Amino acid sequence: MPRCSLEQAVEQVLARIDGPIRLGLPLGLGKPNRFANLLYRRVKADASRSLTIYTALSLGRPQGGSELEQRFSAPFFERVYGDYPELDYLSDLRRGELPSNIRLEEFYLSPGSLLGNPLAQQQYVSLNYSQVARGLDLKGINVIAQLVARSPHRPGWLSLSCNPDITLDLLPRLAARRAAGEPILCVAQAHAELPYMPGDAELAEEEFDFVIEPVERSTLFSTPNMPVSLQDHAIGLHASTLVRDGGTLQVGIGAMGDALTAALLARQGDNAGYRALLEDMQVPQRWERLIGREGGLAPFAEGLYGCSEMFVLGLLALIEAGVIRRRVYPDEGLQWLANLGVLDAEGRPRSLRLLLEAGLPTHLEEPMLAWLQERGLLASEIERFGDMLFLPDGRRVPADLRDTATQEALEPYLKAAPGGVLVHGGFFLGPQAFYERLTELSDAQRERIGMTAIGFINRLYGNERLKRLQRRDARFINSAFAMTLLGAGIADQLEDGRVVSGVGGQHDFVAQAHELEGARSILMLRSWRESGGEVTSNIVWQYGHATIPRHLRDIVVTEYGIADLRGKSDAEVIEALIRIADSRFQEDLIDQAQRAGKLPEDFELPWAYRQNTPWRLLALQAQHPRLFAEYPLGSDFTGHEQDLLRALRWLKSKLKLSEILELGMATLFDLPDPQTYAGHLQRMGLAEPEGLREQLYQKLVLAGLKATAT
Repeated sequence: MPRCSLEQAVEQVLARIDGPIRLGLPLGLGKPNRFANLLYRRVKADASRSLTIYTALSLGRPQGGSELEQRFSAPFFERVYGDYPELDYLSDLRRGELPSNIRLEEFYLSPGSLLGNPLAQQQYVSLNYSQVARGLDLKGINVIAQLVARSPHRPGWLSLSCNPDITLDLLPRLAARRAAGEPILCVAQAHAELPYMPGDAELAEEEFDFVIEPVERSTLFSTPNMPVSLQDHAIGLHASTLVRDGGTLQVGIGAMGDALTAALLARQGDNAGYRALLEDMQVPQRWERLIGREGGLAPFAEGLYGCSEMFVLGLLALIEAGVIRRRVYPDEGLQWLANLGVLDAEGRPRSLRLLLEAGLPTHLEEPMLAWLQERGLLASEIERFGDMLFLPDGRRVPADLRDTATQEALEPYLKAAPGGVLVHGGFFLGPQAFYERLTELSDAQRERIGMTAIGFINRLYGNERLKRLQRRDARFINSAFAMTLLGAGIADQLEDGRVVSGVGGQHDFVAQAHELEGARSILMLRSWRESGGEVTSNIVWQYGHATIPRHLRDIVVTEYGIADLRGKSDAEVIEALIRIADSRFQEDLIDQAQRAGKLPEDFELPWAYRQNTPWRLLALQAQHPRLFAEYPLGSDFTGHEQDLLRALRWLKSKLKLSEILELGMATLFDLPDPQTYAGHLQRMGLAEPEGLREQLYQKLVLAGLKATAT
């Protein structure tokens, strides 16, 4: 395994791959940008060569839309992203300037960022996350390149760190093709700031053909926590009541996932306040039977196990708070014992008596003694001769485990099973503080986070018996941006075919929820949205696309409540969804369903569900402000920036910022004195506006700050 410079690695790829280069890059954080950029430039300059890049979630500094947004974002991006090396192919893609001999295929796009880019839309590949490795193999991928972390304690070892997800699934396929004579190259470059994640993510350096030197030291790309709205908090609170103690948790990406985390933290750490808020929201009163059957309101006594394709900051926060603390093991026998409660929180047998009750033979024969020792439950120094056990302290006791003296003698030699993890994740991405907290964990703490292949996480088949034992009472909680009244979920693509993001693993987890005993899929949905002053419902009669087909409908949660759709008739599904729709749209939804013959003509929505308004939630927020933190998991924004972001979002919901100069703004009266917000205006470069344009911008910012003042 030679170590080489960046230039030498690119030269080797160009020399040893004769023909089209098919480059696979990890999604998100794990891309070695400098290698990708140099290879891209070399092929771009040589029309005789061709390059296809297969990846997902190409990360670049977000692009502000209006001038006001750019005034806010530019200084923030400079501070947060520092010297992060931008991807040249992404810059060219955004400008529509990808050369004809280079193609980019992505299976997941940065959400909403490429809606207006025809080339990205045309070359998007729709795949379930679990199908990507197979798809790349069929494409004939012949180069993979990845950022890795170096072990501080294990020379010669590397960690796939943030991105073992596809790589671990892909390597065996590439090895088979390489053995058949195909030229295939694997390139790694260590990054100084990537946390070293042990376990499945660890690979010997020899797995790579080249390891680029020196170690990369640029700023890691981060995704700052965005504010959690009142609407999102209410959604998270409802969803949190459906999580069962002792179960399994998967959490999707974004503010609604953060809201769910905040609610689970409150359920654990402020249970009285949590219950009081839910009572005022009428949650237990309306969904008591469902909550009693599927979830709960009490703190977590046993704790959860996390199994999520994206290991998010919220999962780490839940580990730190003791909500996620149920260990799972890579062995069916151990997992069976853990599920029976025979193993304690550290993986040690609670007693020999419980082992016997679980089915351990009363006479400890050689095979069972070896099994216990191989799995780390019993000291390896214990030996059996005849009908006696020889202990390390020199004592001999009968091999009959019913013997009280034997039980007392063996108790000190019971050990904690190794290999137990609290969370399995396929990749991670988040704010800088997330990476720092992972780095600061002890080795033992990081061993409890199992970064592994997406084929393990997103699929049920393949080691299915073990997965079923581990994933008991699973709650797969993701988000959608629209739902049809018949229960189809829309999360990746607009009605006109343009892709917002991608399917990712959502369908994988919904399918698992229908296959696993005791599992549920929960889709979180904002019931309404406002843009450019127009308010519309996200629950609609029909939509021209579905991410989750209606035959896989399960549970839907909005800020107004819970709809349990599993096994229900169409009319029952429609009624359940109307009950959690915003009341401004309920009559129209009822009318559409009745005109289609899907709802009885004499249907009447109970009065209690006609009070679904934002104003009712605002009153609840005023009564329980502590449980509606805007940044429950921390923030990279300064205090002034948080105020400005709130103001700009309000303006965007009311106005089309790209057209504000064409609007009649004579109505902007009764504004605060600019000195009241001197620091905010200074941050936006509007403390001393020059010309009518900047004067108007100053007025808009002041109007937004006044409207959103807390």
